[in-house]
Amino acid sequence: MEILSSRVSGLSESQTLAMSKRSRELKAQGIDVINLSLGEPDFTTPEPVKQAAKKAIDDNFSYYTAVSGYLELRQAISKKFKRDNNLDYSADQIVVSTGAKQSIANAVLSIINPGDEVIVPSPYWVSYLEIIRLAEGKTVLVKAGIETNFKVSAEQVRKAITPKTKMFLFSSPCNPTGSVYSRKELEALAAVFAEHPNITIISDEIYEHINFIGKTESIGTIPSMKDRVITVNGVSKAFAMTGWRVGYIGAPKAIAAACDKIQGQITSATCSIAQKATETAVTLDPSIVTPMRDMFKKRRDTVLRMMKEIPGMKANVPDGAFYVFPDVSYYFGKAHNETKITNATDLCFYLLDNARVAVVPGAAFGDDNHIRFSYAAAEEVLVKALNRMKESLALLK
Repeated sequence: MEILSSRVSGLSESQTLAMSKRSRELKAQGIDVINLSLGEPDFTTPEPVKQAAKKAIDDNFSYYTAVSGYLELRQAISKKFKRDNNLDYSADQIVVSTGAKQSIANAVLSIINPGDEVIVPSPYWVSYLEIIRLAEGKTVLVKAGIETNFKVSAEQVRKAITPKTKMFLFSSPCNPTGSVYSRKELEALAAVFAEHPNITIISDEIYEHINFIGKTESIGTIPSMKDRVITVNGVSKAFAMTGWRVGYIGAPKAIAAACDKIQGQITSATCSIAQKATETAVTLDPSIVTPMRDMFKKRRDTVLRMMKEIPGMKANVPDGAFYVFPDVSYYFGKAHNETKITNATDLCFYLLDNARVAVVPGAAFGDDNHIRFSYAAAEEVLVKALNRMKESLALLK
């Protein structure tokens, strides 16, 4: 007798979390593993944010809040959207959730019916497809390669649209490629969507402040898109608050209300103390994250320079986030001792076992010719990891 639902049986485990789990298991055995699988800043939460949380505890701010977050926080996020993104979302258009992942899940579950199609540019973030699967939607992938800096064109998207298309879901800056869509590119996409008024756009902007080429553009600022875009953001990446678990959306009122309804039946509001910390974070001058962004850029350049010394490893120059997504197909068909490499997943396990470096197979992001690793680690750790990878890969013949 089958106990588990088909819903969970068909769901894949997050490969980033799986590789991180394997890395922790090896470390627990006393093995020196460098874990570059997770997208987690190695910086600490800004001091004013920590102080706000401590004050909230002392002030006994420890009771349930409104499901979408308490009003003053949503008002602060509304001002942040206007200040940083030129987006107009009132407090009743904002829903605060337990991380941006829940924000995305709320939105997809609010809109997608069984059989509805969701267009997703590939490579994509690992959880997009599984969230769509939970909603019983159908993912339609639009492939982009290194030659276009992993960005899809408006014409590609136009060709992917069918009468069943209900949503377009993308990230900029992108995880895993670091690609950032320009204003011109977003306007071209918006022109296509203008022809199809039933399509809702989810713009995942969680890496907004980790952008090496200037301000992140929001598709929701394009006039024709104003009432059709759900903008996703949060404090995990820019403010080094991954464990605080706070994400949020700005959305049309009907969608925000639907997300509030779903969240109210699953988790209710996120932690009240974390909400107080978030109010301070989004109120801070964005320049507070500039030193972290600059450090990430320096690390990126170090990683790209060292990768040039590794035969056959090709990568784009990421414009944002803190990942590289190199093509490693050069190593397919090669072997060392009893280990033969047939795809990037094989290569990841080889690097974990041989070089003691944990990275993520590109298959998790839609392209098994690639691997993803994070440079959200100290520069000396990255240098050590790249040297290990270089030595290990040189053994493959």
